[in-house]
Amino acid sequence: MKAVALNRYLPITDADALLDVEQPKPVAAGRDVLVKIEAIAVNPVDTKVRAPKDKVETSPRVLGWDAAGVVEAVGPDVTLFKVGDPVYYAGDITRPGCNAEYQLVDERIAALRPASLNAADAAALPLTAITAWEALFDRLGVSTAGADRGKAALVIGGAGGVGSIAIQLAKVVAGLTVIATASRPESRDWVTQLGADATVDHREDIAAQLKALGHETVDYVLCFNDTDQHFATMAQVIAPQGKIVSIVENSTLLDLNLLKSKSATFVWEFMFTRAMYRTADMVKQHELLTEVARLVDSGAIRTTVGAHYGAINAANLKRAHATLEAGQTIGKIVLAGF
Repeated sequence: MKAVALNRYLPITDADALLDVEQPKPVAAGRDVLVKIEAIAVNPVDTKVRAPKDKVETSPRVLGWDAAGVVEAVGPDVTLFKVGDPVYYAGDITRPGCNAEYQLVDERIAALRPASLNAADAAALPLTAITAWEALFDRLGVSTAGADRGKAALVIGGAGGVGSIAIQLAKVVAGLTVIATASRPESRDWVTQLGADATVDHREDIAAQLKALGHETVDYVLCFNDTDQHFATMAQVIAPQGKIVSIVENSTLLDLNLLKSKSATFVWEFMFTRAMYRTADMVKQHELLTEVARLVDSGAIRTTVGAHYGAINAANLKRAHATLEAGQTIGKIVLAGF
C-alpha cells in the first residue's frame, strides 16, 4: 500500500522530512477494523512527533491522527462495525498513523461518520472533537444537560482546530457564554461565525479586555495555545472555584500557588490517554464521536475545515506541516485520496 512516512526526524524544509513509501497492507485481528483511508487531517501533534531529534527509525514510521474512510475488514472480536461502514476516528498515537492507504484502528475509538459530510469534511473532526469534548465535559465537568447554561468560558486559541469545535460544543451542548481569543480580523470573523459571544486579542491584556466586556472572572478557561505564556493570566481571570484545562504541554514550571486562594482546578486533557493506556472506558470515544456525528447531521454544529491541500502525498503533507508550524492556521487542513 502507499504511505507517507519518515525514517529520520528532520526540519520540514529537509527533502527527506516526509517520504512517499510502499508498505505491506495490514491485517485486522481482535477488536481492530481495517479502514481504507479516503481523507485525513493534519494536526499540531503531527508536527510535534516529527520535530527534529537524534533518532533513526529501523522501518519507516507513518504519522497522522485524523481520518475518514470505509471499513474493509474486521477482526473476529469486532461488534460495532461491519465491512462497508463509513467511519471516522483519531486513532492511537502508539500505533501506525493514517497517512496511508489502509490503517488498523480499535473499534472502540472509531464511529460512523456524519452522513451529511464528505470524507474530507469528516476527517477534520475526530481529533479536535474528542479533545474539545473531553476537555469540556470530562475534565472540566461541564454539564451536557444544560445545568451550567450561562456560565462564562474563555477559549484561548479560538480559531485553531480544537478551539473551532470547542466553541461550538460549549454553545450548542452546554449553553455557555463563550469568549474566544483571536488577534486577526479573519480569525475574529471565524470564531464569531462558530458562535463565540465575544472575542479578545491574546496579544493584548486579556484580563482588561474581559473586564471591559463585563467579566471580572470566568468560570472556565480552555487553553489551546501556549500554556507557559498564558498561565498567569488564566490564574488571574479564573473565578473562585473555577476550572482550567490545557492541552499544550508546558516547558517552564507552572506556579500552582497562583490558584490556591481561589481553590481553582487545573487539569490536563490528552485525547490519546484512553487508547494509550487501554482504559476501561475506551468506548467513550466511540460514543462521543457518534454524538458529534448526530450533532453535525442535525445541523447543530459544522465541520471546521479551513483549507484542502489536495491528494495525500509527501509533498502536500510537508506543506501542511509547514503551515501548522507557522502558527497562522484557521480551522483544519485536510487532504484526500492517493
